Amino acid sequence: MSRARAIKPAASAPTRNRMLEVIRSPVITEKSTRGSEHNQVTFRVPLDATKPEIKASVEGLFNVKVKTVNTLRVKGKEKRVRGIVGRRSDVKKAMVTLDEGHSIDVTTGI
Repeated sequence: MSRARAIKPAASAPTRNRMLEVIRSPVITEKSTRGSEHNQVTFRVPLDATKPEIKASVEGLFNVKVKTVNTLRVKGKEKRVRGIVGRRSDVKKAMVTLDEGHSIDVTTGI
């Protein structure tokens, strides 16, 4: 007997609304600004965002050519306020390396 395989729909280009959902905000830290020397920009993205989705969103929104996308998940810290324990949300960051000759100025809006 053969098993029926679930067929995944072909990945289509994300819509502008989805692009704006994927790229939440740029990360402006000392470490991320050092990455700009190597043609790299860092963004906050949803936890369920995939690398191809991030690449398509950055290329669509900023009209640049993306070389690679690296992602990492930052676990939320446990914080205490007046003895009450709380927890920050988990965050996913995407370090996007752009091709030579392309750049993104994160200080301006889209």
